[in-house]
Amino acid sequence: MTVTQTDFTAALLNADLATPAGMVDYQGRPAGKRFDVYRNNVVVSLIDAMETAFPAIHKLVGDEFFKAMAGVYVRAHPPTTPMMMFYGEAFPEFLENFEHVQQLPYLPDVARLELARRSSYHATDSIAISPDALGAIAPEDLMNVKLELSPAARMLKSAYPVLSIWNMNMVEGAPQPKAVAQAVLLFRPELDVDMVEIDDATHCFLSNLQNNTLGEAYEATLGIDETFDLGQALGLLLTHQLITHINI
Repeated sequence: MTVTQTDFTAALLNADLATPAGMVDYQGRPAGKRFDVYRNNVVVSLIDAMETAFPAIHKLVGDEFFKAMAGVYVRAHPPTTPMMMFYGEAFPEFLENFEHVQQLPYLPDVARLELARRSSYHATDSIAISPDALGAIAPEDLMNVKLELSPAARMLKSAYPVLSIWNMNMVEGAPQPKAVAQAVLLFRPELDVDMVEIDDATHCFLSNLQNNTLGEAYEATLGIDETFDLGQALGLLLTHQLITHINI
């Protein structure tokens, strides 16, 4: 009897299921015990991958609880690709519905921040423009240019102090979070991912930059904050080497 891939995968992640019929060892004997060992090793390795991917979540809930929770997740969301560097993409939504963490409503956004960090880390390398490049554009043309940002740039807007929560758990000496909403800009200037808090207007501006001219992004941002400082926002992008191309 041939073991189907569907039966094998289902049994692999569900200890309540029996060893698939037809599983034998190299001598043709039933391979139940060997399969149980393999099944346990697979689940443990996936839980370890989750711990590596979500270190702040691991710290927030503790090792024992995290392993139990991750065990539930990996059985419900088996990998769909051999590329384990991106495993766990459904974890924020899982946390939103996992009844045992409903008293920690910020956890899903902390998970989203950790996913954004991982995505930024694995993004394509790029070369930033010279800080003088914007100044070389004629003033009458400046608002018509389109700016391309680094492939490693990411943003996250949360109703919770998500960056402060992450820092408190991952950065020694970081202060206790204040009960405020936060927006975060992530980037990778060299080998490591950096994060800075940005205000709502800057978040709006950067979001609009992706498909619009500089002038259009500026006008959209003035709609939510008429005091928005364009020069300061451009300075932020130049300081962190986030502009990679200027399309005139």
